[in-house]
Amino acid sequence: MKQEDKVNILLVDDQPAKLMSYEIVLRELDENLIKADSATEALQILLKNEIAIVLVDVCMPDLDGFELAAMIREHPRFQRTAIIFISAIHLTDTDYLRGYQMGGVDYVPVPVVPELLRAKVRVFAELYRKTRQLEKLNQELETRVAERTEALEASTARLRDSERSRSVALAAGQMGSWEWDIASGACVCDPGQFRIFGLDLAASALSIADIKPLIHADDLDHIEKLIAEQAGAQTFQTEIRVLRPNGEMRHCICAAAMTPNAEGSVGRLNIVMIDITERKQAEQRQLLLAREVDHRARNALAVVQAIVRLTRASSAEAYVAAVEGRIHALAQAHTLLSEARWQGADLERLADEELAPYRSGEAARVTIGGPAIFLSPEKAQNVALALHELATNSAKYGALSVTTGRLNVSWKVERRTLTLQWQESDGPAVRAPATQGFGTKILNASIRHQIGGRVSWDWRATGLHCVLQIPTDTDRKPAAEVAVNTAENLVRLPSGAMKRVLLAEDEAIIGIMMREFLADCGLFVVGPCCSVSEALTAADSKFDCAILDLNLGGQSVYPVASVLAERNVPLAFVTGYGRESLDARFKSFPILQKPITRESLEICLREMLGLQRHGYSVDTSLRA
Repeated sequence: MKQEDKVNILLVDDQPAKLMSYEIVLRELDENLIKADSATEALQILLKNEIAIVLVDVCMPDLDGFELAAMIREHPRFQRTAIIFISAIHLTDTDYLRGYQMGGVDYVPVPVVPELLRAKVRVFAELYRKTRQLEKLNQELETRVAERTEALEASTARLRDSERSRSVALAAGQMGSWEWDIASGACVCDPGQFRIFGLDLAASALSIADIKPLIHADDLDHIEKLIAEQAGAQTFQTEIRVLRPNGEMRHCICAAAMTPNAEGSVGRLNIVMIDITERKQAEQRQLLLAREVDHRARNALAVVQAIVRLTRASSAEAYVAAVEGRIHALAQAHTLLSEARWQGADLERLADEELAPYRSGEAARVTIGGPAIFLSPEKAQNVALALHELATNSAKYGALSVTTGRLNVSWKVERRTLTLQWQESDGPAVRAPATQGFGTKILNASIRHQIGGRVSWDWRATGLHCVLQIPTDTDRKPAAEVAVNTAENLVRLPSGAMKRVLLAEDEAIIGIMMREFLADCGLFVVGPCCSVSEALTAADSKFDCAILDLNLGGQSVYPVASVLAERNVPLAFVTGYGRESLDARFKSFPILQKPITRESLEICLREMLGLQRHGYSVDTSLRA
């Protein structure tokens, strides 16, 4: 037997010969035998060793066996130690009862029968050994259970932390997840998914019948098609639209993992959804911003193109100076608008920068003053051009052409109307021109028709007195007079036939240029109309075609286009935006992007009217 498996047996007797005999009898058990010749020595051995069995003589001089047994049993360590009494005297039933009460487990009479003693000791030794092994196993089991419990608690804590982190991440990332059992239709959603669906977290268990109305029908069909077509696949990803109960629509990325059932078809879907509505809206804003920048750039180029096309001069040097001056006036207005993020421009700064070249050295000859007023972008650009034309005319022929001349620019606001007065004095004598120059045409067109204002000219002997009256309302009011088609609009064709075209363009200078283009093509031009109301009024007449700016004073031209389309009038749209901005109803109509060339306009006219180019004339075989 291994040493570690042996048990300790304590032999207690005051007679050495008896101790030796016990030792001889029990030696073949191969256990650890420990001898004590008194109760005191026995107690000392017990305190220092783990004893399985105590073999004790009942009659001993200092303490008898019963008293020793009682002392052993009182110690917590020896509550289960087997005590066998050996007695050479006859014991009564009272003695037996006393021994059992003291913790004895058995009696061996003297003379001792070796086989009987060995058998009894062997039984209690094996019992002790098995008990010790069982305790060891129990301790190991408890240790393993404790370790497993600790590991499980740690795993649970990690899982709880992971779930908390996941919930925080899902909430921060506008994410949610849900599970769909296709066979039963049962759905389990986490709080993030409830938020995406716009549902109350306290809602009862959901089914697919509850969720289907929350997904756009087209997207739901697409998902069901993916499930049917990709039964053998593991995952799929798509974009869907969520329709919340309050009517709000959210855009989401839907990523799903498919689990097959026993038949091999998809039995369960685990879905993660990411709300990308804000990202979609930001992309749309960026797209709109890019389109708006493109639109404004094209409009600006179209204005510059018109200036270059329409400017007239007696020499190349005069032409360059005139074009540069007008472009510079536009650039100054754009600078002020850009500083204010295109919210508007300060009138005093606008006037001051335009007249700055004429104030150097003799600032007193030019005075500027009026209340603070902020002009909208459209009005700012037109007022800048108007001031430039007035200043250029004055520098050529008026008060600013001589050193003694004086100029006073003042303004006031009354009854929602800005009145700007341009008063020249002490300059050369002036008189009203016999014909309108290009600058005067620009000023009249931009102030009267484009922004619905008025222009009055007073050619006094002391100097020009011009008054601009501009409405300060946000919405443009129709001009007092709709564009009148005089003889200069009329170009007779070789056969005497005339084709009528409706022109709608809110940018005055671009309108003048296009009007000249169309007139050069031999067309009778009605316009340019600068507002939807003007164009609708003019559209009551009969036309062979129409050229419509997509945006008239901030309003869509579609009402005018609808009226003309109902009468089967061929029309084309003009815009600084791309074709993608065109309403789906008019996708088949031609579109001209600014800046427009005469050649592209002629091609468009040929497509609409069957015009055949021959110089700037038109074929007489055109339909009536």
